[in-house]
Amino acid sequence: MTLEQTRLSVVATPALQEAEASGRDTQDSLAFDAADARLIGVGVLSVLAVIYSLYFGRDILLPIVMAAVLNLLLSPAMQLLNFRLRLPLPLAALLGIVAVLAVMSGIAYAVSVASSGWATQAPETFAILKQKLAFLADPISLVQDMLSKIENMGAAPGKPVAVTQGNALPGIILFGTASTLGSLFTTLVILYFMLASGDRLLRGLIEVLPRFADKRRAVEIAGEIQRNITSYLMTVTLMNVGVGIVTFLAMWLCGLQDPALWGAVAFLLNFIPIVGPLIGVAIFFIAGLVALPWPFPALLPALLFAATHLAEGQAITPLLVARRFELNPVLVILSLFFWHALWGVPGAFLAVPLLAIFKIFCDRIAPLKSVGHLIGA
Repeated sequence: MTLEQTRLSVVATPALQEAEASGRDTQDSLAFDAADARLIGVGVLSVLAVIYSLYFGRDILLPIVMAAVLNLLLSPAMQLLNFRLRLPLPLAALLGIVAVLAVMSGIAYAVSVASSGWATQAPETFAILKQKLAFLADPISLVQDMLSKIENMGAAPGKPVAVTQGNALPGIILFGTASTLGSLFTTLVILYFMLASGDRLLRGLIEVLPRFADKRRAVEIAGEIQRNITSYLMTVTLMNVGVGIVTFLAMWLCGLQDPALWGAVAFLLNFIPIVGPLIGVAIFFIAGLVALPWPFPALLPALLFAATHLAEGQAITPLLVARRFELNPVLVILSLFFWHALWGVPGAFLAVPLLAIFKIFCDRIAPLKSVGHLIGA
């Protein structure tokens, strides 16, 4: 080999090695990108499959999830009855079911009796609302005309717009009531067996896990869910009872009739974060507008309810709950809309507990810790 050939070989070898390495990197990058795309595709399909299953399986899944959350709420009372008072678990579970039924029956009675009086006054109520909201008649009429024109634009030429009859309403109400009672009965049956069996299901799950590290992680997750979610549910329930009592007293002082109804409404709506209090403000505004003179007395019920919610939601509850865990408010409202779209009003009640349970799982599982950090405030 000549001197010139040797020199060219020395100069070209690093370039060839670099090109070969670059080719390997390009191939590895393409293989990695393809594997990554497949992984993302499988993940998206899995999420869609879970959402599909949650929606179409809600008649089965909703009673189970509701019973599990109520089981967490009643677990301190079960421990008191079983360990302190030495009652057998089946008897303690029966007492818990009776207590749940008593509370639900009391709330339903307070709401139904008082609301029936307002329902009988519906024609006068609409007349009063029309009179006091007369200044909104022109904007409402304009919006109605616009909606009517849009609807007529979508209809075929010369074809009259179909008008639905209201005779299907009683059947819809009857079907909805039967479905609700069926779901409630299923929830109570599942709840009874969960309470009566104690931690037998959890112990069975731990026993079938293959590795000791998995067993320990399962015990840690179950313990944290038991402590934090139970504490959260009890705190929120007690705070909502306080909101209901304060609302009852405020409506009584305002002179609004049926203050027990408004206390029960405030208690129930406060379980739905953000949206529930907003609905409550609108309800109390309409009630004050109908029953009290305009303007300040009519606005007073809504203002007092809003002040109560601000005091509870911005000062008292965060002070008690934030020590356990914090949740990102954006994800809270997204979880609320998501579960409401899947499971309706019960889903809205379950949105925050389910998000908190998911955060606990993510915090305890290494690949999901970043997701748990994102869920946190």
